[in-house]
Amino acid sequence: MPIRPEHRYFYPIDWPQLSAVIRFRRAGGCCEGCGRPHGRMVYHLGDGRWWDAEVGRWRDGLGRRIRLGLEADILGRARRTQVFLATAHRNHDTANNANANLAAFCQRCHMIHDRPEHRRRRWHTLFRKKALGDLFSGPYA
Repeated sequence: MPIRPEHRYFYPIDWPQLSAVIRFRRAGGCCEGCGRPHGRMVYHLGDGRWWDAEVGRWRDGLGRRIRLGLEADILGRARRTQVFLATAHRNHDTANNANANLAAFCQRCHMIHDRPEHRRRRWHTLFRKKALGDLFSGPYA
């Protein structure tokens, strides 16, 4: 996941190397949340269930093997996504780069992990825009 330019200075200079160590050496190129492999095309159902081609089984959103009932339109609902790993801070503190605070997550797991932080930032952005509108334009109708 790219780092916004305004947040770049919160990360250390060697962040690309540190991120690569976490994603590929420690996690072995697989998501630590669900087990999806980096760089591969994965079939998924949109609700977290995905096809693990290496073992030939469906897995749930936590990477556990599941038995999927025979549904008539299972292939019609399956979508393909290429998996990319990113390194996430577990406590959202970019200054804390301890090994235990970093995790290798795929896009889905990273978005789920960051959902509360994204909601907070969204509220802050909307609140700031409304406050600036009130400051320069007067109260909204």
